[in-house]
Amino acid sequence: MEVDFSRIKVIGFDADDTLWVNETYFREAEEEFTSLLDQYETKNKIDQELFRTEIDNLSLYGYGIKSFTLSMIESALDISNNKVSQTTLSEILNLGKRMIAHPVELLDDVEEVLKALESKYRLIVLTKGDLLDQERKLDRSGLSKYFHHVEVLSDKKEMNYKNLLEHLEISVDEFLMVGNSLKSDVLPILAIGAQAVHVPFHTTWAHEEVDPSSHTNNHLTLSGIRDLLKYL
Repeated sequence: MEVDFSRIKVIGFDADDTLWVNETYFREAEEEFTSLLDQYETKNKIDQELFRTEIDNLSLYGYGIKSFTLSMIESALDISNNKVSQTTLSEILNLGKRMIAHPVELLDDVEEVLKALESKYRLIVLTKGDLLDQERKLDRSGLSKYFHHVEVLSDKKEMNYKNLLEHLEISVDEFLMVGNSLKSDVLPILAIGAQAVHVPFHTTWAHEEVDPSSHTNNHLTLSGIRDLLKYL
């Protein structure tokens, strides 16, 4: 599609699954979780119960590994009718800790793109999740030096973006958001009058999936983040 980024001065980047791998580790943890509880239910039922619990808990715990770990513990208790062993609960806690301690794996070409853009644009990180965990990942990534500002939002809805851009004194017609989630990184941005680029990741959490027929395709979709340099 035709795009005009000539007015863009500030580029916002999502973090998880845009700058570095994230969702893959959640899927791996879910596999381990279902194995720990396979004596109580089928894999499909355990997956459904965990997802339901995660969604129910979003308003309480928000996003991130800590929230996910609490939801795994709650699901384990529910699925087992409170019969799950202390050993299994300890293994679930350790599963969450291993996720937090996991090395940061940058996605292909991310640093090259940031290096190319930093001298021409003001770059910021706009992500959601647990503040401590996201700060830790950004530090481990070695990417902090490229960003003028980092913001960890409780959610990524229109009002979250609108309030933040106003606070940072960024005009919507000068802002471009880059991310892997249509639901969180693209559609809310388009709704407030800014521009967005979708760079899909091969794994998407069900909560972030969007029906393609529910929106107009008035944004740029790229096969990889390197392709940004063709337009900026």
